[in-house]
Amino acid sequence: MIKLAIGSFAAAVAMFVTGFIFFATPIGMVAYSSANETQSAAVQAALAANLPQTGTYMVPDPSTQSGTTLYGQGPVATVFYNSKGFSLNDMSGIGYGFLQELIVCILLAGALSTLDRRIPDFASRAKIVVLFSIAASAMINLGNPIWLHHDWSYWTYTFIADAAMLIVAGLVIARWFLPVAAGMPAPSVVVQQPQEPAS
Repeated sequence: MIKLAIGSFAAAVAMFVTGFIFFATPIGMVAYSSANETQSAAVQAALAANLPQTGTYMVPDPSTQSGTTLYGQGPVATVFYNSKGFSLNDMSGIGYGFLQELIVCILLAGALSTLDRRIPDFASRAKIVVLFSIAASAMINLGNPIWLHHDWSYWTYTFIADAAMLIVAGLVIARWFLPVAAGMPAPSVVVQQPQEPAS
């Protein structure tokens, strides 16, 4: 249990560093489309004037007959809206973000600990980590451009980033912190051949 707890923390650090590279360095802007300062100011003013509070909005609102018609005509937007704004250098976000990643890694460690003696070789463990990480990230991210017709570039980037973060964390746990160390030979299975009946 102590080994898994230490592994969860180490995996969370690895996940945090990977996420920092994807989202807190200039390469993170690859995921976004850009608007000039005048356009951004106009949109910000329109948001402040028309959206009442923090929330996620579909614009136009398709819950009415006229809204449905307008939604079909476009343009449309899904707006993740924060009415108060926040500092990009807000350290509380970093602290809570690491806590979130630590909880994810604890759950990941709990799941991987069930492999234990059943799958002792690292290659098989790594394959499970990679495939499940890709599957989880695909489910979380790629539904938005498919079902809601969102921009593919943003959600493809976050799909890659989330998968990478999960893979790095999972590999750290699978390699060094499971109760049974990776690399042990798989238990041998003896198959007993049926014997010929005595004549």
